[in-house]
Amino acid sequence: MTAAYLTFFGLNECPFSKEIADADLWLPPSKQELVDELVAALADRESVLLVGEPGVGKTCVLRALRQRLPAQGFRLTYCHNATLGRRDFYRQLCLALGLAPSATAAALFFAVSAHVADLAGERVHPVFLLDEAHLLHQDTLEHLHILLNYQWDSRALLSLILVGLPELRDRLTLRHNRSLYSRIHRRFVVGALTPDDSAEYLRFRLHRAGCDREVFASDAVALLHEATAGALRDLDRLATAALREATRRKKRLVERDLVLRLLESEQREVTP
Repeated sequence: MTAAYLTFFGLNECPFSKEIADADLWLPPSKQELVDELVAALADRESVLLVGEPGVGKTCVLRALRQRLPAQGFRLTYCHNATLGRRDFYRQLCLALGLAPSATAAALFFAVSAHVADLAGERVHPVFLLDEAHLLHQDTLEHLHILLNYQWDSRALLSLILVGLPELRDRLTLRHNRSLYSRIHRRFVVGALTPDDSAEYLRFRLHRAGCDREVFASDAVALLHEATAGALRDLDRLATAALREATRRKKRLVERDLVLRLLESEQREVTP
């Protein structure tokens, strides 16, 4: 059933849904530059650390990277379940690579390592993207530097992209993780949107959904930005809630007082 706010605002789809093609993603200039840096790092066969607070757009950056990375010379493997011990982690990696998982941790590791070496013979550079890496078990984290070590540590046959919350960086700087941290060549922080970014993002997503007029008043946008601290995920949620509330009130323009009432209502819901 079509949501009432889509009809009311003349939208052809939910403007702030996460179900959007990689090619249609919007990124501010700062995050576009970050994607450029990631592509350059992988072209140089380097490993990368990418951290940021929840909802600031880490996944959007990674999806843009997936769109930009040449398919012919790279093989990107995505792993998002980081809450595994070392053996199950390598079993998951084998399955993602299309390899038959073995019984022991040593055999699993050998299968992954051999696969990486085989790809080098095909002139394909594998990239393992480990999302939510701040949740990695310590025994897995301590072992990853061995996965990067080929031919007496003389060849860069594999790139790791470790993605997670800022505490991942804190963990990697600890002494017992220094072997891995020293092999991570580039380290990036994904920042929150600026006020101008938030305004442009709202306009872009509404335009993509078929609406070219101003829907959010400038002071409403400022309040949304302040309330979400520039986090895309929260901005999507609150902007959608504001459209629903404006529809209920028959308001064609989302104004500051409507957003303020919405935020106050949310605050009452979470206050015990």
